[in-house]
Amino acid sequence: QVQLVESGGGLVQAGGSLRLSCAASGFIPNINAMGWYRQAPGKQRELVGDITTGGSTNYADSVKGRFTISRDSAKNTVYLQMNSLKPEDTAVYYCNLKRKIIASLVNYWGQGTQVTVSS
Repeated sequence: QVQLVESGGGLVQAGGSLRLSCAASGFIPNINAMGWYRQAPGKQRELVGDITTGGSTNYADSVKGRFTISRDSAKNTVYLQMNSLKPEDTAVYYCNLKRKIIASLVNYWGQGTQVTVSS
């Protein structure tokens, strides 16, 4: 069973930085990508960014140049470095792992960690 454990959320002033971590437990074959989504109150969950096993990264336009995703493959851990935070970055951030099973991609989710940016 895949478990994703997140840490690093909190309250920060606008312009500040936070670093989120997400560790996937156990032996997990066929990982396609790991990444982060976020959901603000009253809004749909949206992709923040992800990183494939090959190291390719993908970011939402709203965070490009401010957020950086990195990964420690040996530890099945993904990080999200968030700089120049804005109040609109306030949301619950969810770790995501995509695993290829036969011809499908299966999503696994962490429990979420709150990020609050004050103005």
